[in-house]
Amino acid sequence: MSKAVFTMKLEPGLRDAFMAEAEASHRPASQVVRELMRDFIQRQREAREYDEFLLSKVEASRISMRAGRGRSNDEVEAEAAEQRAELLRKADATGV
Repeated sequence: MSKAVFTMKLEPGLRDAFMAEAEASHRPASQVVRELMRDFIQRQREAREYDEFLLSKVEASRISMRAGRGRSNDEVEAEAAEQRAELLRKADATGV
């Protein structure tokens, strides 16, 4: 593995606290920084992928609504209310 030098400016207190915690965990500070960087990269990628997934679902829903295949919020709410009422009737009937 080739190596690159990464220089950054830190507040002295932050640097000292970080170095102390790295030492307390018996790991080199550079290893901890690499792990933090990998975790950050992974979280950013996952967030971006989720955003792209969500946008594609929203667009598919918009296309469906424009094509007349969707249901309005009022229709969905009415159906949910009916389902809740039915579940309550069943619960009352069984004494739950």
